[in-house]
Amino acid sequence: MDAAVLHEHLTIDSESDESVYQQIAGQIEALISGSELASGDRLPAIRTLATRLGLHRDTIALAYERLATEGWAEARVGAGTFVRPSGRRAGSVVASSYPPSGGSERASEVELALAPQVEQLITLDNTRPRYATGDDVVAFHRLIPDPRFYPVEEFRECIDAAIREEGPELFSYASPEGDPRLRRAMAERFRAEGIDRSADELVLCHGASQGISLALRLFAEPGDQIAVEVPTYANVLSAFAGLGLSPAVVSMDDEGADPEALDRVLAKPEVKAFYTIPSFHNPLGTSMSIERRHQVLEIAKRHGVPVIEDAFELDLRFQGDELPPLAALDESDLVVLLFSFSKSLFPGVRVGSLSAHGRALEGLVALKHATDLSDALLLQAGLARFVESGAYDRHLVRMRRLLRSRHAIMNEMLELEMPKGTTWTRPDGGYQLWVELPFEVDTRDLLADAARGGVLFSPGASFMPDGRPSRGMRLTVACVDEDEIRRGVAALGEVIRSRQAVNGRAGQRAGMHL
Repeated sequence: MDAAVLHEHLTIDSESDESVYQQIAGQIEALISGSELASGDRLPAIRTLATRLGLHRDTIALAYERLATEGWAEARVGAGTFVRPSGRRAGSVVASSYPPSGGSERASEVELALAPQVEQLITLDNTRPRYATGDDVVAFHRLIPDPRFYPVEEFRECIDAAIREEGPELFSYASPEGDPRLRRAMAERFRAEGIDRSADELVLCHGASQGISLALRLFAEPGDQIAVEVPTYANVLSAFAGLGLSPAVVSMDDEGADPEALDRVLAKPEVKAFYTIPSFHNPLGTSMSIERRHQVLEIAKRHGVPVIEDAFELDLRFQGDELPPLAALDESDLVVLLFSFSKSLFPGVRVGSLSAHGRALEGLVALKHATDLSDALLLQAGLARFVESGAYDRHLVRMRRLLRSRHAIMNEMLELEMPKGTTWTRPDGGYQLWVELPFEVDTRDLLADAARGGVLFSPGASFMPDGRPSRGMRLTVACVDEDEIRRGVAALGEVIRSRQAVNGRAGQRAGMHL
């Protein structure tokens, strides 16, 4: 089939429970599976296909993003979206557009879907574990709340109450902006953080992933660049690949994004926005200083570049002074704030929000309408009651106490087990911290040995836009109790010291031959 006439093979069912973009992605996937679209075929340009189907281009962009995320297609910056070769569909998702040509062979396909990369080390091969079973592995790589502490019963009661009070209405279509009652509850919480956003200025979305995609499409088109800190959240890099965007890297120091680097990057006309995680940075765990927050906003204002603030762990501060989000300091309507309940409550609730002022808000509402027929109203209605009742705040008290204890044990064990010269961050909130080793090593090369020892982590290269080797690693305390932290850090320390000794001996032998 000629990909240029793809639109003739696509149909939209307005009565379907699937959103329009999901219908399109599913039908294209079926055409690829059936070999009607061949490996290497170029899919129609987003704007072209949107025009022929009578849809908003962002609906097509989201469909292409899903195809890329699931391994059926790949975005090549400046070239378009192509059917991925069949031999590269299995396994983890890669983005072939990074790094620029000429990079090392290993870095030519950067693995951006971090969880599959690490989880493959604990999958079962027939009846025998490859390295470690899922039950005995210490999961320092996982960044989801600990299921042992999900407030299931309290949440169920809120769902039941919503059904009793609203009945069949909860099982129908609703406004794409989301449940008004939940938006009011969230706006009230934001005001407590100093964020001046009304309920009408919030657009609910299906977790942080959809929120990131909506925000990126609000400001950029294929071929554009988005400024990002280095290192940065792996899944935002995957979103870039799916949307045909590329990263413009901004170095960091102890206070956050480096002002001089940010100033240079935002001066470039091809850079359309700055994506940042100022509080409890992923993967570093650090928080941008108040002085640096003001500097970032001043630089963005000077260049007229919007800021996408990812506040995915906003509610998880367990110590230290409160720092206002960028959205609370923004006087120029530059900041689009992304929030999610996935890390503070549980990921299955699939509720996040985007909030903005002025034209940015109008654009977000239009994008959401173009993307979804409706949100999951039942979950949102239950969550609204969960927040209003105080159950969410009670849950946060437990989680903050838990995080404070786990981070303290993590610091204690790193002091005991890491080789001299190792450094690590000491977050005031969130789940993750960053460990930097004192010798040259690509931490990807430590993964297999660590898994054999019963511990997993996230290698630093996964958070680099160009996939460069990194001596860093991200550890999380999300799904590990205190005993597991002790056992896991001890095992990890042994692996690291062994590799350091091997490197040291290799260095000595090289010196003898000089």
